[in-house]
Amino acid sequence: MTRMTVKGAWKGWDGETFVEMTDGSKWKQAEYHYEYHYAYCPEATVTNDGLMLVDGMTRAVRVRRVYGRD
Repeated sequence: MTRMTVKGAWKGWDGETFVEMTDGSKWKQAEYHYEYHYAYCPEATVTNDGLMLVDGMTRAVRVRRVYGRD
């Protein structure tokens, strides 16, 4: 598991959410889930099996690491 911080404003999952972290890593939502929650620079945990749980959200969502913005 890796603990990171979302860069800037977080508005939740919209089905195609792109997330950039303060460490420079980039992640894209890989499963559909919609949930709105606004937070500024929330902490997030990415598990070894590709699930991201952002503080304040109700559940973890599958993500994949991306290089660039695809």
